[in-house]
Amino acid sequence: MEKRREFIKKSLLGTAGIAMAGMSMSAKSYASIIGANERINIAVVGIRGQGSNHINQWCALKDNRNVRLKTLCDADEQYFSEKSKVVIDKTGVTPTTEWDVRKVLEDKELDAVSMAIPNHWHALATIWACQAGKHVYIEKPASHNVWEGRKMVEAARKYDRRVQVGFQNRSIANVMEAMEFLHGGGIGDVYMARGTCYKPRDSFGKVADSNPPASLHYDYWRGPAEMIPYNEKKVHYNWHWHWATGNGDTGNQGPHQFDVARWGMNKNEHPVSVYSAGGIYGIDPNECSQETPNTQSSVFKYADGTMLEFETRGRYTNGESSLGIEIGNVFYGTNGYLELDGGTWKAFRQKEKEPFAQSKKQAAPVASTQVLAAPGGAEHYANFLDAIRAGNNETLHCDIEEGFKSSVLPLIANVSYLTGRELRFDGTTEKFVKDKEADKMLTRDYRDPYTVPNKV
Repeated sequence: MEKRREFIKKSLLGTAGIAMAGMSMSAKSYASIIGANERINIAVVGIRGQGSNHINQWCALKDNRNVRLKTLCDADEQYFSEKSKVVIDKTGVTPTTEWDVRKVLEDKELDAVSMAIPNHWHALATIWACQAGKHVYIEKPASHNVWEGRKMVEAARKYDRRVQVGFQNRSIANVMEAMEFLHGGGIGDVYMARGTCYKPRDSFGKVADSNPPASLHYDYWRGPAEMIPYNEKKVHYNWHWHWATGNGDTGNQGPHQFDVARWGMNKNEHPVSVYSAGGIYGIDPNECSQETPNTQSSVFKYADGTMLEFETRGRYTNGESSLGIEIGNVFYGTNGYLELDGGTWKAFRQKEKEPFAQSKKQAAPVASTQVLAAPGGAEHYANFLDAIRAGNNETLHCDIEEGFKSSVLPLIANVSYLTGRELRFDGTTEKFVKDKEADKMLTRDYRDPYTVPNKV
């Protein structure tokens, strides 16, 4: 085992992708379209947290979608035994395990990868997978920054791969019903949408740097991000609250509601301006290593003057609107408004206090921590498999282009927050207007060999 690790460690010192160019040459020739009765072999990359949900969902779909969870991959090997047992117990199949996604992508039998990895890895891992001829299910936000998100779209198109972004609301029947109602003029012309992420979080503390555990391949885990000393408060899950690896709660829970807001407004373009402000409140920043704000308000304007608002509250708070929404959306139209909380929606006409339309089947709100029970999950994963078999992007409920457009919203909101000013955005070039400082934050300095290529 130690010799094998040393061999792989040496190979990492070479050029990016370890023969990714060779894999990309075979991308189009390998498994172009999967037959209706043919089994789909899949790997889950990132097996903690949301990765556990991925494992459970693919195992649950093994019979009615003929899928086999073949491989588990994670930079931290300590989870292999526990998660392998889950797969064995649910399917009878013993998965192979691997810590390096590049080794996983060399498997010719593998059709797709399902990835619940830190945000800073989303783009590069997706691009590598497309080059290797694999279809991709990638968690939200689509990317860690705007520039690399566009490269993901380019890779998906160039190699003709299905890339589904994990915006599960797109597969919830009641949410789709609400969108149809809005788009059909149910509350008149929608002129504003509001998304909320009210998720109180306590301080996770602060500790001194230390040595990484033997099970964690730390250099690989840092990947595209700059190398810093290991600190346990900056890795598993806590990576969300550090700019080099995450995007704060505005870019963590937020993308789900940003996506619903943009969808409900029927906006297929980028906004023309953004302003975002906030800070870290309610906890002592000197006693916590968190960098991203826990309280943040963002306002976007579109070319036609319509607005999208988003609010992140990371401490104690009331809910929003009559439903007491904590994680959800409100839409405002010329004839009324619509409240959407999970899978439940109600529409109100003008000043009336009772809804005149609502979801046909009331769904209880699902706590944000109950990821395994989250609505829309099974349908979203199944839809990905159906699109692979159909061989077209139109079948996908959230193709990478859609997921990218929604992910741009929190990403540019954070740029506004960091610069401390309102920014104008050019949707054609996907750059800010006459603002070189802000433009630098649309990408990053990558660390060899983990570099997102200019030409995918």
